[in-house]
Amino acid sequence: MMEHRVETDEEMRRAPQPVDWENVRKVHIMGVCGSAMGAMAVMLRKRGYDVRGSDKGAYPPMSTTLAAEGIHIYEGYKASNLDWAPDVVVVGNVIRPTYDEAIALRQRNIPHCSLPQVLAAEFIGNRRSVVITGTHGKTTTSSMTAWILHEADLDPGFMIGGVTGNFGSNHRLGGSDVFVSEGDEYDTAYFDKGPKFLHYRAQVASINNIEFDHADIYEDVDDVERAFERFARTLPSTGRLLVPAHDERARRVAELGKAPVWLTGFTEDADVRATNVKSTEDGTTFDLSLPGDETVTVCLPLWGDHNIFNALVAAGMAYALDVGAETIASALGSIKLPAKRQQLRGVVRGVPVIDDFAHHPTAIRETLRSVRMRYPSRRILALFEVESNTSRRRIFQGGFKRALGAADHVYFCQPLEKSDNLPPEERLDIHELVDGLLEEGTPTQLIAEIDELTRVVVAEARSNEDVIVAMSGRDFHGIHQRILDALQTPDK
Repeated sequence: MMEHRVETDEEMRRAPQPVDWENVRKVHIMGVCGSAMGAMAVMLRKRGYDVRGSDKGAYPPMSTTLAAEGIHIYEGYKASNLDWAPDVVVVGNVIRPTYDEAIALRQRNIPHCSLPQVLAAEFIGNRRSVVITGTHGKTTTSSMTAWILHEADLDPGFMIGGVTGNFGSNHRLGGSDVFVSEGDEYDTAYFDKGPKFLHYRAQVASINNIEFDHADIYEDVDDVERAFERFARTLPSTGRLLVPAHDERARRVAELGKAPVWLTGFTEDADVRATNVKSTEDGTTFDLSLPGDETVTVCLPLWGDHNIFNALVAAGMAYALDVGAETIASALGSIKLPAKRQQLRGVVRGVPVIDDFAHHPTAIRETLRSVRMRYPSRRILALFEVESNTSRRRIFQGGFKRALGAADHVYFCQPLEKSDNLPPEERLDIHELVDGLLEEGTPTQLIAEIDELTRVVVAEARSNEDVIVAMSGRDFHGIHQRILDALQTPDK
């Protein structure tokens, strides 16, 4: 067997040649059990490709979803996974260049690319590309936009970072010339460290907000802003870019691009504006003002300023695609939030249990505000899992204390350990956070084990008086269902 010399780091990360999809029949996906990668696998399968993939620890629901589509999963990242001779390999951004499968990929000269490159080449193509970006609200706004376009009979395709409430899926091929993408600012692949959203050739787009996030790849908020500058410059002069009236960074970035801009928000200078906002038992009503002085009343079945803002952005995106005001208002009236976005998992003993994706201080703050509006007379018991690359960093220490201080009681489990060599001085100090919340007068507990955390929360929950909100970027060890099951038992 011929031996291969060891590659340099630069050689390993060299960008591959563009893929010629004309003669592709067999596609292999590395990291296939990620939500986006799994969705891509299914989309390619529906397009008629022979699709297989590899991942570490394939487990439901993605493993069963892929199995149902006839997509075989190889366990781990072994070189032999490529012995079935795929025509193309799609490399997820969780893949490291030193994995045996990645090394074999390069040694065998197999054409390969990233997920955003496949999405752009095979699904966006020459369609009207609608892209929602920003630090927060991308998944919800993308879901809202796709639903409005669907209700307007535009039959959009989409790929979104969460399971949408209205479609029950995070992807759709669609049958029209419109495609909606959630534009992520995270890096693309080990051979492409630029943001994913640069690949999508946006024509109508939003920048919902610009804050510091993804501290594992961005140095500071100015570094994040530069990424969005690059995105704004990709839009054509015939396109449309929506940015918040109140976000100075987003407005500054928008001015650097060629696309005409609409401002969104609650202020008089906003082109897409909400006024006469009122909270009700069923959600929120407001008057939606659109460019051209069109105004229509919206009955949004959601709570919180951030959800109203997301609705404004989605409305503006749809209006830019010539959807009428009445259709927009009607569609917003039947919006369902995506999974893990203030998702009510159940109510037992009069205690609602809510699942939310929040793992950044701003997202936690807005989630708790929304829950407070929805349940104004109840205590909020907030559970938070420190697990993401963002939440594990000390730079957000003060932000988490301020955001979580809005709850009536806070509970932490043991922070997730990762093999990312994060120095101790850069890690969030969970004990300092607990002490800081206690000093501010917020009852707070660190309970490492999930079973014990479940027991304590259930014991302290007051029937018909409390609401439980468990926030994590993962499944939080299934604690939502554990709490619901425990609440069912006669004795706490």
